[in-house]
Order: sequence, then structure tokens, then C-alpha cells
Amino acid sequence: MTLDAIFEATIQLLVAGGMHRLTTTRVAERAGVSVGTMYQYFPHKEALVYALNARYLEDLAMRIEATCASRQGAPIGEMVEALVDTYWRAKTERADVTRALYRSVAELDNQPLIDAFARRVDAATGAMLASASDASFHDLKGVNLALVTVIFGTVRSAFERNLPSSAAQDLKRQLVLMCRSYLAAIPDKPR
Repeated sequence: MTLDAIFEATIQLLVAGGMHRLTTTRVAERAGVSVGTMYQYFPHKEALVYALNARYLEDLAMRIEATCASRQGAPIGEMVEALVDTYWRAKTERADVTRALYRSVAELDNQPLIDAFARRVDAATGAMLASASDASFHDLKGVNLALVTVIFGTVRSAFERNLPSSAAQDLKRQLVLMCRSYLAAIPDKPR
């Protein structure tokens, strides 16, 4: 499909040279499409990178939603481990792409994308936590916000530090432990 080729070419060019070297002409050449075809889809490179980030966040939200749905009613520790694992895996499958996308969004106003992603993730993780078989939370919204913020921030920090694989895996284990400990320390609401 033409859009897949365009997005993959964009990723390759972002990874190789960053946003400042990205042009719609170079993307068209790499994707094997005409510049006119590029402009049918994207009027400029910012629109292209915005659409690429929208696609990336859509995939990430779908993965998180699927994980949360599959863990409904599970013990809280299993939920946390599955959530961390899903987010971590999504970000590390193509770590070079994740890094390139983090850098590319610095130049874009992508707040609407982030807001939509956050609403979906908050709904999915909140529903999952509310269904825990071994915990209940008086301030579910606050607990959920703290949990996803810690997970997402830790993963982003790991990428920004460009940690070696062994250090990243150690950090992932520590993150799961920290999240489990946090959730275990919160007093249950009366049932």
C-alpha cells in the first residue's frame, strides 16, 4: 500500500538523518512514489510526521487496550506486569524508530494526538484496575494517573539515556517492582 511505503520511508529517513534532513521529495524517492502522490496525502513534511505519529500512537493505544481487556479481573500484580511489558515491548521493538519519533515531535504541535491517546489509555487502564480481583481503590483516577505516568516516563527516560540492553532490562524489573509496591501500599476502599 502506498501509505505504508511512505510511512516506512519516512521512518527510515528520520532514523538516518532526523527531522532537519527529512523532505517530502526524499520520502517520495525512498518510497518509490511521485512527489505529486506525496502531496496528495501530505502537503508538507510536518503533516507527514504528524500522521506518522498519529499512526504510531493508534497502534500503541490498541496494544494497551488489548492488554487491559485481557487482564480484566486479574490480580493487580499481574495487571501491572502486563501493562509494563506491553508498553516496554511496543517501545523497544524498533527502538531506533521510537527515538526518532520522540525527537521529531519536539518540532510539532501534537497535543491533540497526545490528548486522544491519554484518554484511551486512561479509560483502558482505569477499567482494568477497577476490575482487580485483589484490590480496590478509593481514588482510582489518581492512582491510574500516577501509575501510567510513572510507567511512560520511565520508559521514555530509558530511551533518552540510550541504556544498554542489560541495564534496560534491570530497569524494567525495577519498574514492575516499584509499581506493584505502590499499588500494594494504597489502602483498599471499603467494598
